[in-house]
Amino acid sequence: MEKILSYYKKYRQIIHYLIAGGLTTAVSLSVYYLLVLTVLDPQSGVQLQAANIVSWVVAVTFAYYVNRKYVFESRSDQVVREAAAFYVARLGTLFMDMLIMFVFVTKLGMNDKLIKLVVQVVVTVANYILSKLMVFR
Repeated sequence: MEKILSYYKKYRQIIHYLIAGGLTTAVSLSVYYLLVLTVLDPQSGVQLQAANIVSWVVAVTFAYYVNRKYVFESRSDQVVREAAAFYVARLGTLFMDMLIMFVFVTKLGMNDKLIKLVVQVVVTVANYILSKLMVFR
């Protein structure tokens, strides 16, 4: 038990980050599915993207608060600056995700499911690094 506690203390922030990421994913999917099963038609390209955008905004907002409080334990009184930096960083990794998918799937014809898994790892690591170095210093 002491060994487990020792690992937890050593990797606490990363463990909390992964838990927060799982919860953020659940929030994103829940909002998306709620929207497309109730008020938005996923057969309409515009409504599909609207659901996707709303779920992304809600998920990133949730992620900011969870990361601020439980992962990085920020005590900064500059919440607006911190939140803006968080959103900018997440927009950056969203574009990184889209670019990697475009290059490897659209241009090179690789398997989208495999590349999406790889992209998720890359984006998760990038989000952690950007949060640690730029947002929650």
